[in-house]
Amino acid sequence: MVVTAIAGILTGIAVVQISSSRQGLIGDGAMRVVLSQLNQAKEQAITQRRNMRITFSGTNTIQVCREEVPAGTCTTISSVPFESGLTFQRAASVPDLSPSTTELASVASPSLSASPAIAFGGATTQLRFSPDGTLIDQDCVAANGTVFVALSNQLLSSRAVAIFGSTGRIRGYRWDGRSWKVV
Repeated sequence: MVVTAIAGILTGIAVVQISSSRQGLIGDGAMRVVLSQLNQAKEQAITQRRNMRITFSGTNTIQVCREEVPAGTCTTISSVPFESGLTFQRAASVPDLSPSTTELASVASPSLSASPAIAFGGATTQLRFSPDGTLIDQDCVAANGTVFVALSNQLLSSRAVAIFGSTGRIRGYRWDGRSWKVV
């Protein structure tokens, strides 16, 4: 009887831990998709010596396309949606990615789209990696920004990817319930 009670208690604790860990793992999956697509776009821009355009389609798809030499044409390289119901979003109770580190002080908050989950500087309407690896906007000016992903109403699934335009550096961040942590 005692052994059964102890097994029941341990099972209950495990179920609670697994359900809270699941949120984080799903958030990590979406963050890794964003990281890989941005890194792929940057590397292909450098190796193919072409601009690689980044598009955030709908609420959960990131698309990379190569701008061809005849102006106006674009070849889609990849289009990857998130799994498990994740979307581009930032929960209202999760603060913007602006810790005290000087590295992130330049991340701008004005929005690229109507969603506060995709935030880039100024009046940015288009993002692309140039052949030298920098992230630029439609005016060929270096653009810094942040892409937030999360499950609806699941704070621990919140993840962010910061892009530093002039260097092309891409960093992932995890929300731990109190602050953003570098991944």
